[in-house]
Amino acid sequence: MHQLIAYIKFLFRSTNQHGVHSPFVYDLLTKCLYLKNDTPAFQKIRAYWKAVNQDPEIIKVTDFGAGSKVFKSNERKVSNIAKNTGIPIKRALLLNKMVSYFQFKSGLELGTSVGLSSAAIAMENPILLTTLEGCPETAKVAQRYFEEFKLENINLKVGEFDEILDSTFLESSQKFDLIYFDGNHQKVPTLKYFKKLLPAAHNNSVFIFDDIHWSAEMEEAWEEIKAHPSVRVTIDSFYWGLVFFRKEQEKEHFTIRL
Repeated sequence: MHQLIAYIKFLFRSTNQHGVHSPFVYDLLTKCLYLKNDTPAFQKIRAYWKAVNQDPEIIKVTDFGAGSKVFKSNERKVSNIAKNTGIPIKRALLLNKMVSYFQFKSGLELGTSVGLSSAAIAMENPILLTTLEGCPETAKVAQRYFEEFKLENINLKVGEFDEILDSTFLESSQKFDLIYFDGNHQKVPTLKYFKKLLPAAHNNSVFIFDDIHWSAEMEEAWEEIKAHPSVRVTIDSFYWGLVFFRKEQEKEHFTIRL
C-alpha cells in the first residue's frame, strides 16, 4: 500500500525531458535513457534474464537485508527469486545504457542476488565490476551464470559487506565510477553504506540507490542523501535514486519518469 500511494504521488510530481532545464540531465535523458535502440548487449541481457527466470533449482537463501515481502521460507526456487526480487528487463537495459553512456571503467555493487543487475552493468561494457553478496548459495547461482555468459569483467565477493569493504577497498582509497546500492532496503544500513562509500566517489561518480520508495524509512534515507552537501544533482525515477557529485553543477533535484 505504501508503494502504491508513493507511486501516485510520484506520477503527479514527475516530468520528462520537456520539464528539465539542466543540459547535463537533458542530455542524459535524450541521448541515453530515452533513446530507442537495440544492441548485441541487450540481446545477451535478455537471454541471461530469460535463463535465470526459468531456472528450476531450489536453494536455501540467507537474507541479511530487509527481508522479503513475498517469500515465507528460506528455500526458494531461483526462477522465483529472479521474478520477485530481480531487476525487471526494462530497468536492466536502462542500466546497461547508462554504463555505456558514461563509459564507466570501475564499478561496485552491493547485493548481487542471482546476478541480473551485475550482468546488465557488465554486459559488453568496458567496466570492471566488483559485486558483493552475503548469501553463499545465491552467489553460487550468480557465478554459474557469469561463467556461462562469459562475463569475465565481474569479480564476485561473498561475505558481509562491512568486512569486505573495510578489508578490500576502503583501506586502499579506491575510487569507483559507479556504485549500485541494492543490498539492504532499510534506512540505517542505506545511510551507513552511503557515508562509508562517499570517499570512494570522485567528481564524475554516480551512485544508484534501488527501491528508494520501498518504505517510508527508505524515503527518509533518500531525503537525507539528497540533502548531503557532497550531493549536487539527484534524479528520482521512483524505483531508482540517481546521485551525481559534479561540483560544477548547481544543486538540483529532479523527479523523472523513465
